[in-house]
Amino acid sequence: MPPSHQTRNLLFILLGVMVLVFKRQYGGPFAELFYRHGSNFSVSFAVYFIAQLGFYSLPYPRLISAVGALLAVELFELTNGFGVMSNVYDPWDYLANVLGIGLALGIDLLINRSLKKRGMEPVTGKN
Repeated sequence: MPPSHQTRNLLFILLGVMVLVFKRQYGGPFAELFYRHGSNFSVSFAVYFIAQLGFYSLPYPRLISAVGALLAVELFELTNGFGVMSNVYDPWDYLANVLGIGLALGIDLLINRSLKKRGMEPVTGKN
């Protein structure tokens, strides 16, 4: 994995963690909705980029990262925090997880497309 790709992923992971840590300070529009589901959204976003660090060398790393991240966060929800963490069940969290991973995948694809348009090497060759 090129250092620039790794650095980009680490920055997106940090962004997801920062949203998780500081979500209680948010007081803007839809604050209640954000307070309830922002954790799922931001963690799912970060988990996609964590998966990218591990699946980069495989064929179709974006697809595998998205499916792997979705499987991990949805199983976390389904098993009440894998039986290790306390988790309050809310069926809307499943949607927040999908949306977080969807945003991460979309950003990843847009960055790759932008690199291709500039004539730079795409971040990954298969996807």
